[in-house]
Amino acid sequence: MIVGLTQIRGVGYMFANTILNVLKINPNQRIGYLTPEQVNSIESIVKNPSASNFPSWFLNRRKDVETGEDKHLLTSDIAFTVRNDIEREKTSGSWRGYRHMFGLKVRGQRTRCTGRKGGAVGVAKGGKVMPTREGAAGAEGAPAAGAEGAPAAGAEGAPAAGAEGAAKTKESSGKKETPAADKKK
Repeated sequence: MIVGLTQIRGVGYMFANTILNVLKINPNQRIGYLTPEQVNSIESIVKNPSASNFPSWFLNRRKDVETGEDKHLLTSDIAFTVRNDIEREKTSGSWRGYRHMFGLKVRGQRTRCTGRKGGAVGVAKGGKVMPTREGAAGAEGAPAAGAEGAPAAGAEGAPAAGAEGAAKTKESSGKKETPAADKKK
């Protein structure tokens, strides 16, 4: 009997045991052997436990926010009510509402080492080295073509060293020749 009643969402082991004690039904009896009167009495207590001689501290929704009365929620009413409570907290801007909005722990638990979401955070491993830009070969601080550590001419992603490359680097380096230098020649 007890295990069978706990299959109803909202009825736990102690709640089922108390129902059977109030109705004076044998908890070791099988559900199939119940009389129709016993089934009706169990249904009436499960639907409205506060109407019968049932302790109010067993109910799962005491002092409801909207009505102020003691209720016992069953099946899909539980999820619906919890969702409404969370939305009410979010719209009121309470601390609990903010914690719910950001997906953090609400009831004061520690968050330093638990409750983490997402992948591991750490140093990225490996990766490709970006090739140097064509105009940066002749710039200050950049290694010249053929220098140690610089990509050789014709290497993949490296600019070809030649007259065209030198002219482009001169133009792109930002250094312009003054007209006075041209007159001296």
